[in-house]
Amino acid sequence: MKNTARLLVLLLLTICLMLPLVSCVSITPSGRSTNANAYDVAVAQGYTGTVDEWLASLKGDSAYDIWLKQGNTGSEADFLASLSTTINQYNVTVEGQDSETVPSKALLSVVSVYASFMKTYTIRTGYYRTEQRQTTYSAAGSGVIYRMDKMAGDAYVITNYHVVYDKENETTESGVSADIKLYLYGMEYEKYAIPATYVGGSMYYDIAVLKVSDSDILRTSAAMEAELLPEEENITVGRKAIAVGNPEALGISATSGIICVDSEYINMTAADGSTVVSMRVLRIDTAINSGNSGGGLFDSAGRLIGITNAKIVDTSTENIAYAIPVRVAERVADNIIDYCADGTCQNVRRCMLGVTVGAAASTASYDPETNTVAIMETVTVSEVSADGAMNGKLQAGDVIVSLSIDNRTYEVNRTFMLIDAMLTARVGDTVTFHLLRNGEAQNVTVTVTEGMLTDY
Repeated sequence: MKNTARLLVLLLLTICLMLPLVSCVSITPSGRSTNANAYDVAVAQGYTGTVDEWLASLKGDSAYDIWLKQGNTGSEADFLASLSTTINQYNVTVEGQDSETVPSKALLSVVSVYASFMKTYTIRTGYYRTEQRQTTYSAAGSGVIYRMDKMAGDAYVITNYHVVYDKENETTESGVSADIKLYLYGMEYEKYAIPATYVGGSMYYDIAVLKVSDSDILRTSAAMEAELLPEEENITVGRKAIAVGNPEALGISATSGIICVDSEYINMTAADGSTVVSMRVLRIDTAINSGNSGGGLFDSAGRLIGITNAKIVDTSTENIAYAIPVRVAERVADNIIDYCADGTCQNVRRCMLGVTVGAAASTASYDPETNTVAIMETVTVSEVSADGAMNGKLQAGDVIVSLSIDNRTYEVNRTFMLIDAMLTARVGDTVTFHLLRNGEAQNVTVTVTEGMLTDY
């Protein structure tokens, strides 16, 4: 804090010292200053004092004196302590501040994940003889502490589904590991292993939720629950993207980059090695390596903006990696916890209404207050399934403005916003579409039933 304060003081004093000199130097078209010295220019402009008097007039009050004249009281130490607040009012950033503070906060909300598996294989033991043997192996990844009751030693952790699943695993019918261990930052030794159980997950979203119960290690640690990007704040291109994970199983570390694309769909092979899934992701240029899977992607304020899960590996491609957006990860995790925490299921239960939507128009919008650019779409109904819940309620061409689920309203200005919002719908909830039909505002309502749910 002392070094930061000193840098801020120097910045302010530099600005204050430069201001009186602005009118004293004239610039030629070539960009060089003229030969007249500052005192000569002052005299030419009407100054009548001596050189010494002129120099004394430039000194003026110190920054501390000005602070006192503004009605403040206190010592110079109090003045220095107040600088960080004053500077923040003008959005001044000290170079290097983010790199010193953000990873430290994020490190404590990320864990290393190790999942063990077992499979049987056949070997030849003679010319006509074969023998079956079993082998145990493990996979390393990362996870993010999503919810935590530290006093109880309990937590829910988000990771990637492919970290804890192997189709050849024989210890469980589902292929999910029955032996999962977590390690906190700074405690990545076997004696600090925290057992975790699998709550549920989705191969299609590549999200899994793990549970820690009654852990003394967690209870007495410095671990923190991840802070999520607020619902009302969008992820924009150019935003800082800091990945914290367990690359190459070498322990928790951080890499830095930016958001390259705020939302896109990619086709990728799922964890079973055969199913092709379409997944909404953030594109980033942050360095991602094996073992980063399931780790956190954080912004410059240390807030979670995504879960890292994939990268392009190709000799002609550099620095293209992907992360699951925080809103998708959050809503999938909540869905799993709400439906599967009691052990009755292990899948995402998504409400399907039989509606296909698309973008009738798309444009970019600049916000001068935040200095960000966002894509804005006109979201319309493309098709309504004849056997879907919205048949006879919605029509092709309806413009969806917003969506309310159980008295919570979601703005819809991108097609993915509608799709993501439906992950929050639960049996018994009332879903209301606020739309424009032929230019007239209408509300269309449906109640979620068990029959509308599909396991993912």
